[in-house]
Amino acid sequence: MIFRQLFDAASSTYTYLLGDGGAALLIDPVYEHVPRDLALVEELGLQLIATLDTHVHADHVTGAWRMHQRCGSAIAVAEAAGTTLATRPLRHGDRIRFGSRHLDVRATPGHTDGCLTYVLDDESMAFTGDSLLIRGCGRTDFQHGSAPRLFASVREQILTLPADCLLYPAHDYRGVTVTSVAEERRYNPRLGGEVDVGDFTGYMNALNLPHPKMLAQAVPANLRCGQPEDGAPAPDVPAWAPLTLRFSGVWEIEPLALLEHAAQVQILDVREAPEFIDKLGHLPNARLIPLSQLGAHLAELDRDRPIVTVCRAGIRSAQACVLLAKEGFAQVANLAGGMLRWKIEGLPVASEPERHSA
Repeated sequence: MIFRQLFDAASSTYTYLLGDGGAALLIDPVYEHVPRDLALVEELGLQLIATLDTHVHADHVTGAWRMHQRCGSAIAVAEAAGTTLATRPLRHGDRIRFGSRHLDVRATPGHTDGCLTYVLDDESMAFTGDSLLIRGCGRTDFQHGSAPRLFASVREQILTLPADCLLYPAHDYRGVTVTSVAEERRYNPRLGGEVDVGDFTGYMNALNLPHPKMLAQAVPANLRCGQPEDGAPAPDVPAWAPLTLRFSGVWEIEPLALLEHAAQVQILDVREAPEFIDKLGHLPNARLIPLSQLGAHLAELDRDRPIVTVCRAGIRSAQACVLLAKEGFAQVANLAGGMLRWKIEGLPVASEPERHSA
């Protein structure tokens, strides 16, 4: 089974990818990271069959609807959450299959009334959302939260799993990535040890936490499963050329696409000067600025025109894309496979230095 844990720094949200037999599930996707997550699904050779939200989040917008628009994945969320646009409302006891594996659905309300925990078929791991965090739990003071219900949910549905079952929460604000049933039974200060429902309820009622900053925006959007209010899909791909986003975060352009759009872009070769005129040659109208010198020549580049970076195999040019993006260049792509791919595909090359080389 394929398992990946992804992270959104803005909301400290974990997204989880599970794959088997070419099929994949994505738990708690974040709207802004849909292109990243789809790139990973594609690179791993998977087909996303469903997104699963553990609850209606108040601190970020789900990527469920956006994923559905891109690849037709089912939108699975608790029926009790009262969302619109969900294509698979879930109840306690439901089973979600992917390849030869499945997740069992357990209702764990209390943080919200629509919280779910997803348990892997062999009970080796579970995805607890905000019902149980690492050494903590979600708040119970809004979205129909209830401290007694959360106490019962965690004690009866999560901490009854095998002691070595790994628990993966929806958030962690300290950078901790995983815990276990045994650890939380013993060390969770709110729900472990000899704590009873009275202790827990008194503790939760005294938290007096401020509301999440995204509450007013996130909850209405998540009740629509992440659909924007105007219903318009977000642009996932830049419009200036057909590009592919890699999981590394770098956009790539295929050689034939660059040939077609060459007149509209700045072609930046970041190899060293001797390589520019070696047997591979260089692209017509390419400008040579070695990667080691790129930082000193940024002012010479047109920020309003797209830039395609080029090197021998696409490694140094990918690094150049990252550097340019950090410097505020918004339209940057890497030539997939570099000059090696360009030459193999028999596309035109030049061998003399261009007039404007650095």
